[in-house]
Amino acid sequence: MLALRLWPHHRTLLAGLWVLVQLLFWRKFSGPHFVNDSARYLEYARGIAEHGYFEPGHNLRYVLYPLFQSLWLWLGLGWPGIVAGQLAVSALATRAIYRGTRRLAAGHRGAAALATLAFIAWPDIQQFNLFLLTESLFISLVALSFGAFTNIQNGWPRHWALLLLLLALTALARPNGFVVGLAAALAGLDALRRRADPRPWRAALLGLALLAPLLWVALNHQLATFYLMDTYQRGELIFRYQLWAVHQAAPLKLPPPGTGPAARVFYFAVHNPVYLGRLMLGKLFVFVSYLKPHYSVAHRVLGVLLLWPSYWLAARGARRAGIWRPARVFLASVFLLQTAIIMLTVDDWDVRFLAPVLPVVFVLATLEVSNLVSITSHARPEG
Repeated sequence: MLALRLWPHHRTLLAGLWVLVQLLFWRKFSGPHFVNDSARYLEYARGIAEHGYFEPGHNLRYVLYPLFQSLWLWLGLGWPGIVAGQLAVSALATRAIYRGTRRLAAGHRGAAALATLAFIAWPDIQQFNLFLLTESLFISLVALSFGAFTNIQNGWPRHWALLLLLLALTALARPNGFVVGLAAALAGLDALRRRADPRPWRAALLGLALLAPLLWVALNHQLATFYLMDTYQRGELIFRYQLWAVHQAAPLKLPPPGTGPAARVFYFAVHNPVYLGRLMLGKLFVFVSYLKPHYSVAHRVLGVLLLWPSYWLAARGARRAGIWRPARVFLASVFLLQTAIIMLTVDDWDVRFLAPVLPVVFVLATLEVSNLVSITSHARPEG
């Protein structure tokens, strides 16, 4: 069979496919793609490159991306240099998906190849490499963090150092970038909880209790420039899109003036539980369904036929005992934490918020596919 003859060269073929996909998107967008939020990132980057000025306020929550852009602007390479840098990091991320999945699959290359193929071929992931937006860097950092996380099984200090560095960079890429570090922390807590010696687990809980005030301050800082009450009052499931909205059945009880950002959300939840519940369920559907109102029928069908089964397979993979448990907790937590954030905030008209966590879905799904194929092949009677 042709597939068997090509299999020894599958990594070369995947690399070639990755290059082809980038060229196709370059042609589609005629080079670097400037869109809605690109202006503010580029303006911030120019301020860093020319004056070393880091703008305070909302944009500081995305500081890594303007800093990344400023390097290429300082070198005089402009937009093509920025995109070239994004492509280079994406290439490393693609390798991390392959290697990380292979580690979790006990060295088997089938699952690694399938996860990498999904990462390369899914159009709403690779296209962001041409966008002058944070998504390309954020997606790549999520993938690189995954690869680094699977490598700490070896226990070498350099692997831990690389993971911590990548988690810090991911947290600086977007306001929600902390979810990757939080997912790693949850995986670590789960590992401590399952130890025979309970003392490390208790020490970790004590540390969390002591850090709680600092974490509360950090949460308020992140939420300070997001006007969630406005989106709640408008009933938005998608930002600034009123055709899909939840309408109030009764006047809403809003937090009093002076209430902190995080406390406002808690106040609203306590006093408007049914309305907020409807909002959150609506946002959950919009976020995971892939049925965005602006998408073509073909785009929606693609999501239903391929992405929905991937969710089911990923859920099964997350419970598969044969996969290293900390990685399962990490991957599942990345997706669930991102989903929770969208349910409490608001989704976008496209999949900018879903694309960064699709790699973890594809990894878990392909690990489950690999397991099912292995079970089927072992169950097949000898001829």
